[in-house]
Amino acid sequence: MKTHQRGIYRSRQGAIFGVCRGLAVHFDFSVFWVRFIAIALLVLSGLWPAMILYLLAALVMKPEPVMPISSQGERQFYDAYASSRHEAAQRLKRRYDGLEDRIRRMEDVVTSREYDWERRLRS
Repeated sequence: MKTHQRGIYRSRQGAIFGVCRGLAVHFDFSVFWVRFIAIALLVLSGLWPAMILYLLAALVMKPEPVMPISSQGERQFYDAYASSRHEAAQRLKRRYDGLEDRIRRMEDVVTSREYDWERRLRS
Protein backbone atom coordinates (compact mmCIF):
# COMPACT_ATOMS: atom_id res chain seq x y z
CA MET A 1 0.00 0.00 0.00
CA LYS A 2 1.35 3.45 -0.86
CA THR A 3 1.75 6.23 1.62
CA HIS A 4 -1.21 8.58 1.68
CA GLN A 5 -1.04 12.28 1.08
CA ARG A 6 -2.81 14.92 3.12
CA GLY A 7 -6.45 15.13 2.25
CA ILE A 8 -8.87 12.51 1.07
CA TYR A 9 -8.78 11.88 -2.66
CA ARG A 10 -10.75 9.58 -4.95
CA SER A 11 -8.46 6.91 -6.32
CA ARG A 12 -7.86 6.77 -10.05
CA GLN A 13 -7.67 2.96 -9.88
CA GLY A 14 -10.97 2.52 -8.05
CA ALA A 15 -13.84 0.38 -9.29
CA ILE A 16 -16.70 2.93 -9.21
CA PHE A 17 -15.49 6.54 -8.91
CA GLY A 18 -12.64 5.39 -6.61
CA VAL A 19 -14.36 6.47 -3.38
CA CYS A 20 -13.81 3.25 -1.42
CA ARG A 21 -10.18 2.90 -2.50
CA GLY A 22 -9.52 6.57 -1.71
CA LEU A 23 -10.96 6.17 1.78
CA ALA A 24 -8.98 2.96 2.29
CA VAL A 25 -5.72 4.60 1.26
CA HIS A 26 -6.33 7.68 3.41
CA PHE A 27 -7.28 5.75 6.56
CA ASP A 28 -4.80 2.92 5.84
CA PHE A 29 -7.50 0.21 5.77
CA SER A 30 -7.86 -2.75 3.48
CA VAL A 31 -9.85 -1.88 0.35
CA PHE A 32 -11.78 -5.13 0.82
CA TRP A 33 -13.11 -4.06 4.23
CA VAL A 34 -14.06 -0.56 3.08
CA ARG A 35 -15.97 -2.02 0.14
CA PHE A 36 -17.55 -4.62 2.45
CA ILE A 37 -18.77 -1.85 4.78
CA ALA A 38 -20.08 0.15 1.81
CA ILE A 39 -22.03 -2.86 0.50
CA ALA A 40 -23.32 -3.64 4.00
CA LEU A 41 -24.58 -0.04 4.31
CA LEU A 42 -26.17 -0.37 0.89
CA VAL A 43 -28.03 -3.52 1.92
CA LEU A 44 -28.95 -2.41 5.44
CA SER A 45 -30.01 1.17 4.71
CA GLY A 46 -31.73 0.57 1.45
CA LEU A 47 -30.59 1.33 -2.04
CA TRP A 48 -31.21 5.09 -2.30
CA PRO A 49 -29.73 6.50 0.94
CA ALA A 50 -26.43 4.65 0.49
CA MET A 51 -26.28 5.43 -3.21
CA ILE A 52 -26.93 9.12 -2.61
CA LEU A 53 -24.25 9.18 0.10
CA TYR A 54 -21.78 7.43 -2.21
CA LEU A 55 -22.47 9.80 -5.11
CA LEU A 56 -22.20 12.79 -2.79
CA ALA A 57 -18.80 11.51 -1.59
CA ALA A 58 -17.73 11.07 -5.23
CA LEU A 59 -18.68 14.68 -5.97
CA VAL A 60 -17.06 16.14 -2.86
CA MET A 61 -13.78 14.20 -2.95
CA LYS A 62 -11.15 15.54 -5.35
CA PRO A 63 -9.51 13.07 -7.75
CA GLU A 64 -6.10 11.80 -6.74
CA PRO A 65 -3.24 13.81 -8.29
CA VAL A 66 -1.57 12.10 -11.24
CA MET A 67 1.89 12.97 -9.96
CA PRO A 68 2.80 13.05 -6.26
CA ILE A 69 2.62 16.50 -4.68
CA SER A 70 5.99 17.51 -3.29
CA SER A 71 5.56 21.10 -2.09
CA GLN A 72 2.97 23.40 -0.55
CA GLY A 73 2.84 25.49 -3.73
CA GLU A 74 2.03 22.42 -5.80
CA ARG A 75 -0.67 21.46 -3.30
CA GLN A 76 -2.25 24.92 -3.49
CA PHE A 77 -2.19 24.85 -7.29
CA TYR A 78 -3.71 21.34 -7.40
CA ASP A 79 -6.42 22.24 -4.88
CA ALA A 80 -7.29 25.36 -6.86
CA TYR A 81 -7.30 23.40 -10.11
CA ALA A 82 -9.37 20.53 -8.71
CA SER A 83 -11.95 22.84 -7.15
CA SER A 84 -12.30 25.15 -10.16
CA ARG A 85 -10.49 24.35 -13.39
CA HIS A 86 -11.88 27.45 -15.06
CA GLU A 87 -10.50 29.72 -12.29
CA ALA A 88 -7.09 28.02 -12.44
CA ALA A 89 -6.98 28.42 -16.22
CA GLN A 90 -7.99 32.09 -15.92
CA ARG A 91 -5.27 32.68 -13.29
CA LEU A 92 -2.63 31.14 -15.59
CA LYS A 93 -3.94 33.18 -18.54
CA ARG A 94 -3.72 36.43 -16.51
CA ARG A 95 -0.19 35.56 -15.43
CA TYR A 96 1.02 34.87 -18.98
CA ASP A 97 -0.82 37.90 -20.33
CA GLY A 98 1.11 39.99 -17.79
CA LEU A 99 4.37 38.42 -18.94
CA GLU A 100 3.46 39.07 -22.55
CA ASP A 101 2.78 42.75 -21.75
CA ARG A 102 6.17 43.06 -20.03
CA ILE A 103 7.94 41.49 -23.01
CA ARG A 104 6.06 43.77 -25.41
CA ARG A 105 7.11 46.86 -23.38
CA MET A 106 10.75 45.70 -23.39
CA GLU A 107 10.52 45.11 -27.13
CA ASP A 108 9.13 48.61 -27.63
CA VAL A 109 12.02 50.13 -25.67
CA VAL A 110 14.69 48.13 -27.49
CA THR A 111 13.25 48.79 -30.96
CA SER A 112 12.51 52.49 -30.41
CA ARG A 113 14.44 55.20 -32.21
CA GLU A 114 15.71 56.68 -28.96
CA TYR A 115 17.34 53.39 -28.03
CA ASP A 116 18.94 53.17 -31.45
CA TRP A 117 20.32 56.74 -31.15
CA GLU A 118 21.66 56.09 -27.64
CA ARG A 119 23.38 52.93 -28.86
CA ARG A 120 24.95 54.81 -31.78
CA LEU A 121 26.15 57.67 -29.56
CA ARG A 122 27.77 55.28 -27.07
CA SER A 123 29.80 53.54 -29.77
